[in-house]
Amino acid sequence: MSDIVRHHTGQRSSKIVSYNGVIYLTGQVDDTHEDAAGQTRACLEKVEALLEEAGSDKTRILHTTIWLADINDFAEMNSVWDNWVAPGHAPARACGESKLARPVLKVEFLVIAAEGKA
Repeated sequence: MSDIVRHHTGQRSSKIVSYNGVIYLTGQVDDTHEDAAGQTRACLEKVEALLEEAGSDKTRILHTTIWLADINDFAEMNSVWDNWVAPGHAPARACGESKLARPVLKVEFLVIAAEGKA
């Protein structure tokens, strides 16, 4: 049986948790950009960095859940997402509208990936 490995662990959460070959990332948000496209780019940069640290990359993403504070930002977010996803490696994905933790946040990404690199 594999051990659960946690990185960047605080009282409330860990940024990376891996178990049995699967990597779970905490929700990624950005409050340095005002628009959904800028926040999406920043979130996806964070996702890439965390996956790299965990020994994986975006070609190994299994599932992504995307929460938008306003579903009207769907096309703007997708314009960034579509250019970021590795061709031929699109993960299973869900996207919905939800009130996020702070009013400034427009998008949050939750990612599950397999360990290893393509």
